[in-house]
Amino acid sequence: MLNGLKIDNIAVIEKAAIEFRSGLNVLTGETGAGKSIVIDSINAILGERTSRELIREGNESAKVFAEFTGIPPEVENLLDKYDIEKSEDGGLTVSRTISLSGKNSCRINGYPVTVTQLKEIGPALINIHGQHDSQALLSPEKHYHFIDLMAGNEAILSAYRESFTNLLRIKHELDDLYDRRDEAASRLEYLDFVIKEIEDAALSVGESDALSSEKNLIENSVKVQKLLGRAYNALSCDGGLREGIVKCAEDLEAAAEYYTQAKKTAENIRNTAFEIDEFTSAVSALLDSFSFSPERLTEINDRLDMIYRLSMKYGKDEKEILEFCEKCKRERDLISGSDDRIKKLEEELYRYSDEVKSFAEKLTESRKTAALAFEKEVTERLVFLDMPHAVFKVDIKETPLSVRGAETMEFLISTNPGQPPKPLSKIASGGELSRIMLAIKDALTDRDDIPTLIFDEIDSGVSGSAAEKIALKLHSVSRGRQVICVTHLARIAAQADYHLKIIKEVENGGTYTKVIPLDDEGRAEEIARITAGTGVTGLQIESAKEILSQARKEK
Repeated sequence: MLNGLKIDNIAVIEKAAIEFRSGLNVLTGETGAGKSIVIDSINAILGERTSRELIREGNESAKVFAEFTGIPPEVENLLDKYDIEKSEDGGLTVSRTISLSGKNSCRINGYPVTVTQLKEIGPALINIHGQHDSQALLSPEKHYHFIDLMAGNEAILSAYRESFTNLLRIKHELDDLYDRRDEAASRLEYLDFVIKEIEDAALSVGESDALSSEKNLIENSVKVQKLLGRAYNALSCDGGLREGIVKCAEDLEAAAEYYTQAKKTAENIRNTAFEIDEFTSAVSALLDSFSFSPERLTEINDRLDMIYRLSMKYGKDEKEILEFCEKCKRERDLISGSDDRIKKLEEELYRYSDEVKSFAEKLTESRKTAALAFEKEVTERLVFLDMPHAVFKVDIKETPLSVRGAETMEFLISTNPGQPPKPLSKIASGGELSRIMLAIKDALTDRDDIPTLIFDEIDSGVSGSAAEKIALKLHSVSRGRQVICVTHLARIAAQADYHLKIIKEVENGGTYTKVIPLDDEGRAEEIARITAGTGVTGLQIESAKEILSQARKEK
């Protein structure tokens, strides 16, 4: 439940620390005092959309902090999902900062979260019902949720939706395969042609570069041969390099007989002569082995042309061409195997169709049974809530299978004797919608585990006996969970287990809202104010005390 709420710089509230308790918590105050601001603040920590207009004038940011205890399993699962560490005492803290820059800072147990994550966790902590929320009753597409809650259909609905999703997936894949099968013959012919053309070419990666190098050599073969000949002649012919080196060595060797210092140099030059002999042999071998053929040049050009044509169609080089060939093979295998895939999927389609129908039948049966009980319980509560002739019905109509099941549901009501039930949107007034919502929540009070319910001015449009009945029913609902109610009615305020008053004050030219808990004396004064308006008399306070005394007896 919601233990406490701290508000900083939200509209007219500069600072407020509000404690809430178990049972029925009631907030009262004069119109414009700031009751709606408290609800807006709670909505903020539930992840609802906020506006910079909420920030108190003269401030750069506003902050709301909430503390919860006794969090339900659904919230614990979401904390695990988002890797948010749980507190040791099992509680939960949520904060949200709104800035003029438009940025939001949200944290759960100190861990930063997104507004989207906050909005996913928030509704499992608090359920808010106001005049606007009662309008949800006018949307038939939302009615099935109440019946499934009544029936406890969470498991069967989850199984149905999973099976239905699989069924849609298989249908989509089959439709795609059927379409592709119609085009398969021409596509296979094209793929076979491509694969044969590339495989017949027997390409190897880097082949065109090697062929281009060989082509360049052949085209320059005359020049290469001439250069090799010149190099050989420079080494071996008369007057060539070898002859000069040998003659130099001989002269130095002769001089060494008289001038010994020349001997070492003579030996080195003689060794160089031997190396020149090796170079000469190497150049001679190159010259002897070098040959070229005009026919080979033609072969190379033809091969390069073929590779170029393939590259224009299938890829910029041999690597891409070969990869394209493999891709075509995979597609060919896929198309060739599509008949087997289609057969397998058709078997799965029949299986899932039967499964979906089976789940849908169980869901329908469960919903019809729950709808009867729901009609009875809601009608009984409406009668108690001063709608003595009310008849509440759930209209179930068969429809094609959808993600929700095999039927639509719409709530109908008759409020006058002899009148057949009609859709809520055509019959119910604003005050009646509030009572219908309260009756529904009371009927479902033991079937969901949302720990806190908030009713924002659910008493709008009602008075007298109806107001007293709403007060009793709110207190009845609060026995199973925490209820927070914003009200203008004394009867509802009198039923509170914990009464908070919201007051607005003007100090030093500024407007401030405060939230204060009331003791018995304060409650009597506030109930007298609600009943009488301004100028409360002692007699009216005594009357308020009597109302409180009567309320204690009714609890």
